[in-house]
Amino acid sequence: MLIETELLDPKNDYVFKRIFGRAGNEKITKQLLDTIIKEKINEITVDENPILEKDLMDDKLGIIDIHAKINKEMDIDIEMQIVDRHNAEKRIMYYWSMLYTKQIKAGEDYMKLNKTIVVLIVDYELENLKKIPKSFTKWQIREEEYSTVILTDILEICIIELPKAKKNTIKTEQALKPWIAFLENPKEVVEMSKENTVAIEKAKEVLKEISEDEHERYLAFLRQKYIMDQKAIEQAGYHKGIKARNAKSSKAIIKRRNRHKNHIKNNRNIRRRPSKIKINSIQKIIIDIKTISTLLFTQVNPKRVLFCSI
Repeated sequence: MLIETELLDPKNDYVFKRIFGRAGNEKITKQLLDTIIKEKINEITVDENPILEKDLMDDKLGIIDIHAKINKEMDIDIEMQIVDRHNAEKRIMYYWSMLYTKQIKAGEDYMKLNKTIVVLIVDYELENLKKIPKSFTKWQIREEEYSTVILTDILEICIIELPKAKKNTIKTEQALKPWIAFLENPKEVVEMSKENTVAIEKAKEVLKEISEDEHERYLAFLRQKYIMDQKAIEQAGYHKGIKARNAKSSKAIIKRRNRHKNHIKNNRNIRRRPSKIKINSIQKIIIDIKTISTLLFTQVNPKRVLFCSI
């Protein structure tokens, strides 16, 4: 009896790149992009950078992301992110700027600059997008008050948040549903168009081939280990922060208690002082009375002042 090979996780960014970012799989990549960007794709080429084992244990820029060119002019960067490093927005803007500025050399005409698109797929929700229920958002440069006016279409950023896709059924995102289902569970059968059916079936075949290759499984394991280590570091940092916050709170509570004790002690001391002040005042009054009496007696009989007893 043959045991079916367990499929690798297509959300593993190494596996993701092997499916969508390898020469020969352009039709799969084209169909995925057809559901994300609103551009007519006549031709697509993939820039296939070699991935070394040491790269899988690092997060070097541009190693695991996919760089494609559409119709020989438009640049697209596609990236899958599983670990939330809290820098996604800055990261994708950096990717975009790198692709955009590489199009021309110093001294060349700016008219040669073409539209550049970044597609980011994340397996978590971005903090800045918590208020947006949609799982798919598209970002451009727009005027603050006149949001329908776009300064230029040269910049476009598409973000897909997988956790949100599981929760909503927004009609505009239905085209993405089969691909999201594939990423979440490659064995799941989803109703889809004929074009998506062919592309996703091809993607499943590629995934199966990778999963059955011992070396590919090893490389995927290395990357998964790195991802798990990053998550463990993040969790450790979180718990360390919680512990530090609790310790700080405990110190603050102790400080408040000591302050309260000192306040009570000071109040008790203040309550004791009036009696001393009262005694001192009475003594002063007695001394003043004796002094006045002495002066009066001196005026009446100055000769007897030497015999006056105070």
